[in-house]
Amino acid sequence: MKKNLIFTGGIFHPFDETSETLSNIINNFGYKSEITIDIEEGIKNINEYDLITFNALRWRMLNHEKYIPYIDEWQFSLSNKSRNLLEDFIKKGGKMLAFHTSSICFDDWDGWTKLLGGKWDWDKSFHPPIEKIEVSPIKNHLLGKSIENFKIKDEVYHNLKIEKNSQPFLSARSNTTKEDHIIGWTSEYQKGRTVYNALGHDSESLKNPFMINIIKNSLLWLSGDEFVRN
Repeated sequence: MKKNLIFTGGIFHPFDETSETLSNIINNFGYKSEITIDIEEGIKNINEYDLITFNALRWRMLNHEKYIPYIDEWQFSLSNKSRNLLEDFIKKGGKMLAFHTSSICFDDWDGWTKLLGGKWDWDKSFHPPIEKIEVSPIKNHLLGKSIENFKIKDEVYHNLKIEKNSQPFLSARSNTTKEDHIIGWTSEYQKGRTVYNALGHDSESLKNPFMINIIKNSLLWLSGDEFVRN
C-alpha cells in the first residue's frame, strides 16, 4: 500500500478535524496516511512516502496585527535544509496534493510557489465569508473533464497568483462579489507533480461527494493513471 504524509496545523481553521477527514478519504484510494504537525521532522523522512499532502497554515504571520496573539505558537519559517529536501523530493518525481491555506504557507520562500504552482498574494488576494458557491470545471484540462458543476459551502479565494506553467482546472463564483476565480490547478516541476485545490476550509466541504471525486481523480492524475468521470 502506498504511503501518504499529511502536514497540518495553524490558526483559524479546524485542521485536526480536516486532516483526519482527508486521511480517511485518501486512504479509501489505496494509501495509508500519517498526520504530522511537525513540518521540519516530517520533511526529514519525506522520501519514505509516495505522496505528501499539505493541509496547513504556517507562515511568518507579519501581515496584520490580528496575528500577534498567535505568533509565539504558530509563526514559522521553513529551514534551508527542509527547503532543499522538499524541492528535491518533488523534482525527482514526488507527488503533492495541497489544499486551501497551503497557498499562504512559507511566505519567505519563493521556491514553495514554484513547487505549489501559485500562491496567496497579500497585496491582492482575499476571500469573502464562507458561503454557498458554484464551482465549475475548466474543460480544457483532463481533471476538468472529470468534474461536473456543483455547489458547495466554502470560501472563494480571490486573485491567487498562479505560476505561468500551472494549468487551471477549477473555478468558483462568489455570491458576495459576483466574480469567478481560479481555485484549482495542476503543476509539474521537473519530474514531480502537484495538485492544488483552494477548497477544503472544513470537513463539510471535504465530505461533499463532488469534492471526494475531485480528490480521487487528483490522486490518479498525480500517479499518471487514467480515470473516467463518475
